[in-house]
Amino acid sequence: MGQARQEFRYSVNFDEAPDDIDVVGGKGLGLIRLVRSGVPTAPGFIVTTRAFTEFLRRSDLDKVVREVMESIDGKLSPEDGSRVIAERIVSTEIPAEIAEEVRILYRDLCRRSVESDLCRVAVRSSAVAEDLKEASFAGQHDTFLNVVGFENVIDSIKRCWASLFNARALVYRRAKNISEDKGLAMAVVVQLMADPRSSGVTFTVNPLDNDPSVIVIESIWGLGEYLVRGVITPDRFVIDKRSLAVVEKFIANKDKELVYDPESRVNVERKVPESMAREPSISDTEARNIASIALKLEELLGAPVDIEWAIDSKGNIYVLQVRPVTGLEKREGEKRGRRKTVFKGLAASPGIAIGRARVLRDIGDARAKGFSKGDVLVTTMTDPDWVPIMRIASAIVTERGGVTSHAAITARELGVPAVVGVQGIMEAISDGDLLKVDGFRGVIEVIDSQESQLDVGSTSNGAVSVSSVSLGSVGLERSSGAFEALYIPTATKIYMNLGEPEAIDRYLDLPFDGIGLMRIEFVISSWVGYHPVYLIKQGKQEFFVEKLASGISMVASKIAPRPVVVRFSDFKSNEYRKLVGGDDFEPDERNPMLGWRGASRYIHPLYEDAFRLELRAIKKVREEMGLKNVWVMIPMVRTLWEAERVISILSDEGLRSSRDFKIWAMAEIPSVALLIDEFSRYFDGFSIGSNDLTQMILGIDRDSDLLSSMGYFDERDEAVLRAMRLIIRGAKRNGRTVSICGQAPSQYPEIVEFLVREGIDSISVNPDAVINTRRLVASVEKKLILESLGNIGRKARSGRKI
Repeated sequence: MGQARQEFRYSVNFDEAPDDIDVVGGKGLGLIRLVRSGVPTAPGFIVTTRAFTEFLRRSDLDKVVREVMESIDGKLSPEDGSRVIAERIVSTEIPAEIAEEVRILYRDLCRRSVESDLCRVAVRSSAVAEDLKEASFAGQHDTFLNVVGFENVIDSIKRCWASLFNARALVYRRAKNISEDKGLAMAVVVQLMADPRSSGVTFTVNPLDNDPSVIVIESIWGLGEYLVRGVITPDRFVIDKRSLAVVEKFIANKDKELVYDPESRVNVERKVPESMAREPSISDTEARNIASIALKLEELLGAPVDIEWAIDSKGNIYVLQVRPVTGLEKREGEKRGRRKTVFKGLAASPGIAIGRARVLRDIGDARAKGFSKGDVLVTTMTDPDWVPIMRIASAIVTERGGVTSHAAITARELGVPAVVGVQGIMEAISDGDLLKVDGFRGVIEVIDSQESQLDVGSTSNGAVSVSSVSLGSVGLERSSGAFEALYIPTATKIYMNLGEPEAIDRYLDLPFDGIGLMRIEFVISSWVGYHPVYLIKQGKQEFFVEKLASGISMVASKIAPRPVVVRFSDFKSNEYRKLVGGDDFEPDERNPMLGWRGASRYIHPLYEDAFRLELRAIKKVREEMGLKNVWVMIPMVRTLWEAERVISILSDEGLRSSRDFKIWAMAEIPSVALLIDEFSRYFDGFSIGSNDLTQMILGIDRDSDLLSSMGYFDERDEAVLRAMRLIIRGAKRNGRTVSICGQAPSQYPEIVEFLVREGIDSISVNPDAVINTRRLVASVEKKLILESLGNIGRKARSGRKI
């Protein structure tokens, strides 16, 4: 059989084909290079240009083609000329020796692949002028899918040849100034077809803006024809070339797919189940694997490439074709001399704002003093020291950090649009640039000089901010009872997270049942400003107690009798050090995130007296100011003996658990989940800190924008969900309250349903998520009631006891 193949004149297997575009055409040459480079692709063979030329010559069709081509735009239109040529080609018999080679190669392909003389193949055009840098001919020539049987393969080959002369291809060749000598040569690729679970295309340069630093992947369910034809909006993944991290992801609603029907032997449209329609058609891992293959091909061809691929039901990736990306030279010429104007990061806080960039390296930057209301803060990363500036910024952009970073959490709480993890933004823009920050999509645009003359708002500083947490954004005027219609009764309490006391006025009408997390770090950094141990050394303990009590009472008094759960200070050592006098009392830790913070700090001799100041502030609010709705929460509880020691200190200061005073612990360490029964002896309730819990369970730095963009930081991971389940069920088993105050419920509706189904008592979210969370919880609770009634009905019908 091998000897026979060597004598073939008109057809050749992929692995034996010459590296000659004049013989195998553009698409064929690309597939040959795939095979030789080890890139996974489906097997097949090529009917060479020699076969096409011989077919035309022996049938005298070459003369017919020439006469018709000369008559186009004279006696004949391109459409009429195309029709004449196509009819003659399809009705003419292929020379016997050419047909015999195709028969043998098709039979051998089927036997090798499916152990049968019949198999499904794709028959694709491979013109010599196809898939070139100057012209891709994408969509100009025909492809036939799911072709079964030798006779049908022969018919499809002739139809591919005929498509060389279709009207759109003729017009395209003329528009690209491709000579007829070069343009009128076509090979045909015959390639085994698998049943693709997913299909897609990949570009190793962003086809929209020529950005060479990313890879763009578009994918859909089923066959790729619906993507090429534009029937379905595809999922879109943007991959960073250096790290292969997924830096942008858009998941479309793919409600239908094109699949092969073995009974009718044709492609049929099928409805995609609702559970799949909005699910990614490829996983992040598959996207990175496809990107890795695309990079290999780009290196092989020495230019940006466009590839088509498919993934079968077993997860095997097959590259179907590869070609250079077209049109780059023109677009590069248009862009030459212009700097990049659009940047992409992680959407951290919803809203859109326009304002002047203020690029600040650190809070000590001299320009920080000149920061004006409405400016856009652009910095590397924020911590509590930045809050005074963040409060007056129209938007916040950081070079580092993920969606649970300080910048992201604080921006959502303040209602300020924010984009985080924008790599290189500090060097790419200049102080004073006019920026448009889109916190919905995670996009920052530098508005050029012409656009900068536009009226950007009526405010005196020239900034306009549209925030999703403003009352106007939900279509309601602030008036008495305006939000009552939004207060949907739910068994699960909906609490709100808060850090800045003054912000409570903006959110009083939101339908929340209390404050599930009041952070006091803002009060300490902005209202106090001094390290508490420094104040003790100066004899100014009461200054600290008064300021902290004032901040807490500001909130508690305005929402009473609803509870306010005050979390004791959770600064890390590097953050404490920035307070006045902090250098003298804080260690230099290599990993403050996992260091001296939370309960471990409170029980240490170097800080215990400072912790007692926080307790005295709580006692002052409750006893002197009469605000009995203030409860407390201990963060970063790691061990049982630590819990026992903290409770002892509280008791020593006169703060003991009672009917109207509850002591909670943050459940953010795996040890709490594993020992929930034991920890329940010390606390009245727990609040799941999903940010730190995810970090600890999965071993991830939650401030790593790289890992976040790669999808590692995901509260929906099964390990994290199991830990949450242990905490909820264990707390309920011991008669303890259980809540959650991390970012997970604000981001993922499926986690809200999981929590409600598990029986959580309350969910605490940022202000911008309160309304939607309440609606979602109400919907889930209604679903549970209906499911319960359905079960009762089924039992009643079956005669079983209810």
